[in-house]
Formats: sequence, structure tokens, C-alpha cells
Amino acid sequence: MALIYGHQKDLVLAAANDIKDMLHPENEDHKRLVQKGLMLYRQGLVHRLKVIREKVMATVQDVTPVLVSVDLNSPWNSVCSCPSEDFCRHRLAVFFQAYSQAASVSDWIEDWRAPIKEKDLASQLGLMKAKDLLKTSTRLDHDYDKWTAAFTGSFNSIVKGNGSPSPFVIPELFRIYLRRIRADAPVEQEWKNLYDLVSALHSFSLLAGLSESERHSEETVNRYYRFLFHSLTEEAEAVLQKLAILSLPFAFDVFIKHIKEEAIRLLEGSELFEYERIGLYRLLWSKLLRNNAWRDAERNRLEKFRIRSFEEDLALAHHYFLARKDKNVIDVVSGREEKAFPYTLYWIEVLSEHKEWSRMAPYADYFAHGLRPYLSSLGSYYARSDFARLALKVLTPFCTDAGRTDLLERVMVQALPYSFVSYEEFLFDRKMYDKWAELYTFAGIDFQAVSTARIKTVQKEAPVVLLPLYHQAVEYLISQKNRGSYKQAVRVLKKLRTIYKKLKRVPEWEAFFALLLERTKRLRAFQEECKRSKLIEEESAIGVKG
Repeated sequence: MALIYGHQKDLVLAAANDIKDMLHPENEDHKRLVQKGLMLYRQGLVHRLKVIREKVMATVQDVTPVLVSVDLNSPWNSVCSCPSEDFCRHRLAVFFQAYSQAASVSDWIEDWRAPIKEKDLASQLGLMKAKDLLKTSTRLDHDYDKWTAAFTGSFNSIVKGNGSPSPFVIPELFRIYLRRIRADAPVEQEWKNLYDLVSALHSFSLLAGLSESERHSEETVNRYYRFLFHSLTEEAEAVLQKLAILSLPFAFDVFIKHIKEEAIRLLEGSELFEYERIGLYRLLWSKLLRNNAWRDAERNRLEKFRIRSFEEDLALAHHYFLARKDKNVIDVVSGREEKAFPYTLYWIEVLSEHKEWSRMAPYADYFAHGLRPYLSSLGSYYARSDFARLALKVLTPFCTDAGRTDLLERVMVQALPYSFVSYEEFLFDRKMYDKWAELYTFAGIDFQAVSTARIKTVQKEAPVVLLPLYHQAVEYLISQKNRGSYKQAVRVLKKLRTIYKKLKRVPEWEAFFALLLERTKRLRAFQEECKRSKLIEEESAIGVKG
């Protein structure tokens, strides 16, 4: 076994921290992965370990032996000969074997599991504090300030009561906090609805404030508790839907004024929660704050700013939307370029929901024009694919009902290659076979992956469009230079010949095939496959008859 020392030891220790960050103890799949990797290591199934520069290489004797190379600089780029593309148990076993020469594997496991233990302890302490608060609690009066003061007190006691909470325990403590404040909700249904709305808004503010004061990074928030903000927004939306069908008592007026002030404060705060704050702001002004005088006053307030923040610009655009000033909306978001682009989906979705097709055109045209630049600005393939899929889902109702399939196609083209599946289906369903074939050529997708049913349909209705696709497939298969690909190439050649015969273009086929045989005369295995399939004999016979 290779000895690890000096610089290599430092690399192993650094990789240990990277792997600890990469695998999350609260994730069941990761827990199983660590258990399996640890078992392989402890059973002595890692052999022939060696360290070359920044890589640790070894064989792991699993059910089938595998070769592993762990990249100490970038563990996520490690490779294994097993089928898994993710960081697998074999890579982890090799890491443990290397780490055992630098430090204790058992200690690494304990450190990695520590957050779970801390989470359990925090949960127990939070429950104890919640029970203590319940002993002294009384049903609150219908008073906004008393409600929010109670929310703040419970939050400080349960979530912050033991000092700064670790990010990974925040969801559990926050869950206990919500259970605690809901226990004090009014009995009357309409007041309970209002209480739930105020609690969602104020809890949103408290949680954002905690995150900002603790200076949690975007990665930390995303990993551990951003979903809590989304849950609070969904809860607020559900309550607003209930309130929308009720006749609100006059006693609610003072509460709604406070909610209006809370909504305005949503435009202030960390950029970390920009998306969530804007979403909640729009929701409140759309569903609850419908007083025209209030809306006009808020719009005028925002218009008077000489310089507006991004959130204020989006808020102003939303008030233009509510006032049906659609050109103004597009003017505002256009000034913010790609950053404001995804927010337009909300307005498109609202217009689609109410089938306001007469207002949709400027939004849809703006969206189609800006989609490709926005997709290019996203950091990953998955983010681009997800957004393209969402965009098509939101735009399709308008394009279908309003007869704007031209716009839908334009958006699909702008979203390629991420919209390939949708665009392929769109073209095929409309019998646009020329474009359908061009799409496969553009995407470079293996044409043999196309369903047999589709091929039969096109071969019957527009066989000529298959020619370039089959030619492309033949070239690709021959370039692979192995017996299996040659057999596949011959099968495609037979299909190609059938189409040329059907189109009465046999001379073109003969010229192409003769040139192909000449060009591949050194590929003996390919020539043999052509003979075995009788392609060469048949073409020779055709030449004699000619």
C-alpha cells in the first residue's frame, strides 16, 4: 500500500472537507452511500492503492472488481469503472483507505454525523421551550401589534433561544416555532385566516432577518432552509384565496393597513431573498390590497424615486400591470435586461389564467425576443432546461387559444436545444417533416433513437426528408470503426436504398454507394458486412444488368 505524507497528506485532508460538504447527513441517499463505502473499506476490499500527483488510484473488489481514481483537488470529478456517474460507494471506499493513513476514519464519520446529533438536540430544546411558552400562554386579543409581538417572542425563544442556530437545525426549530404560534390562533374562522396570514408575513420577515444577521451564504440558504420561504408564501396564498370569497368585516381594516406597510417593507432587505420578497409583494397587492387609492399611492410613490432599486423597479412594473399599463411594464423590465426577464412569466401566467389574450401580445413578444440571451446567462444545463420547460408550459395556453402557433414555434426555436422534445413533437404533429428532419440534424441526436412508428409515418408521407438523416447515421456508424457499428450501418444503408428506390432515384443511390465502397476500401470488416448482407453482390448485379 502506498504511504501518504507531506503535501499528499494535506491534499487528502482538504479532500476530506470537500467530501464532507458534498455529502449531507440529513439526506437518506447520502447516509446509505457512506454506510456502503465504509463497509467496503472496513472489509478490506480496497487493493493496490497508489498516489500519483493529486490522484489516489485503487481497485475495489465489489461483486465485480472496479477501478477507481479519486481526484483530491476536485473529489466530485473522481471516476470509477462502475456504471454510476455520481460519487459512488467505490470512490468513497478508496477515499477512506487513503484518509486512514492521514487521520482517523471513525473521527471523520463522527464529524460528518455531528449535524444530525445537533439537530436532534436543538429539536429537544426547542420543544421544551415551546412547552414552557404554552404553559404561560393565553388566547390573544384581536390586535395586530400583540400578534406580531407574540410571534417575535416565540421566534426569539425557540429559534434563537440557545444562541446562533446552525443552518441545518433552522428548519426543525422553525417547524416547532410554527406549531407553537398556531396553538394561539383565534377560534373564529375568519379571524383565524387573518391570523395565519399575519403570522406567515411576520415569520417571513423574522426568518429573513435571522439569515441576514447570521450572514449565511446563498449556498447555505439554498441547501438548508430556502424552502421555508416558499412554504410561507404558499401558506399566504392559500389564506388569501380563502379571504377572497369572504365579505371582510370592518374590524379587518386596521389589520390590512398594517399588512400594506409590511408589504412595502418587503422591498427592503438582502439580495439573497430578492425573488421571494418580490413574489410575496406581488401576491399581496394582487390578492388583498385592491383598494385603488392605495394602489395609485404606491405607484406614485415608486414613480417619484429618481433612482430605484431592482425590487422597486419590479414593484413599479407590477403596479403598471395592475393598472393595465402593459407598455410601461415592458419598458421597466427591459431596462433591467436579463435580471428582470424571469419575472415576466408571472404576468404571462396571470393573463393566461384569466384568458386576457388582448393584453398578452407585448409580453409574449418580449419574452420570445429575450429567451435565448436569458438562457445563455444561466449557469447550468439543468437550470436552462427547467426554465425552458416552464416557459413553454406558461406560454402554450395563449399560443394555442389565440392561434399564435407561430409565436410558440419561435419560442421553441429560441429555447433549443433545451426544448428539443417539445419542438420535435410540435413539428411531427403538424406534419412539418422538413423542419422535423432538420431538427434532428441540428441536434446531432442518434437518429436510431427515433421511434419505429415515427419513421414508418414519415417514410410513408414524406420519405425524401429521411435521406439526410440516414446519410448522417451511416457516416457516424462507420466512423465508430467496430464490427457492431458496421452491422448497424449496413442496416441503415438498406433502409436508405429502399427510399431511393421508392423515389425512383436509383442512379443516385448507385453513385453514392460506389463512392462509399471506394472510400471505405481499407475498412475490411465493413466491406465484409456489406458482402454478408449481399449489398455488394446486389449492386454488382445491378451494374451488370445496366
